[in-house]
Amino acid sequence: MLKEFVKFAMRGNVLDLAVGIIIGAAFGKIVSSFVNDILMPVVGLLLGKVDFSNLFINLSGTSYPTIAAAKAAGAATLNYGLFINTIVDFTIVAFAIFLLITQVNKLSAKPPETPGPGTKECPHCFSNVHSKATRCPYCTSIFDN
Repeated sequence: MLKEFVKFAMRGNVLDLAVGIIIGAAFGKIVSSFVNDILMPVVGLLLGKVDFSNLFINLSGTSYPTIAAAKAAGAATLNYGLFINTIVDFTIVAFAIFLLITQVNKLSAKPPETPGPGTKECPHCFSNVHSKATRCPYCTSIFDN
C-alpha cells in the first residue's frame, strides 16, 4: 500500500497540483497585503478617512471604539468592514487568475485546421469533410456535387 501511495504521489499532475496550491497560497497573501495595506487605506482616504478594517456593528448594545476592544470584551459584532476587504481581495485574486488562464489558453490554442488533400469544406457548417462525401457528418447537410 505504501508503494502505491508513493507511486500516486510522485505522478506529475499530483506534484503540479501541490506546487500550484503552494504558489496560490503565497499569491493570496501578497494580494491580501496589497488590499489591506495599500489599496483600502487609499480608498478609505478618498471616502473621507474611513478605516474599513475597523467598521463594525456592535450587537451587544455596549459601545466599543474598535473591533479589537469588542472582541476582547467578548461582544458579538458584525465586521462588515473586514468583509468588504475580503470581497475586494477575492475580486483581485479572481481577476488575476482570469488573466492568467486567458493567457495560457491563448498560448496553448491550436492553430485552425487547414483542409488537407482530398477534403472540402461544408458550405453549411464549414467543417472539413472528405471530398467524395455527399452528406456532412457534422451537420448532415446534403452536398450539391
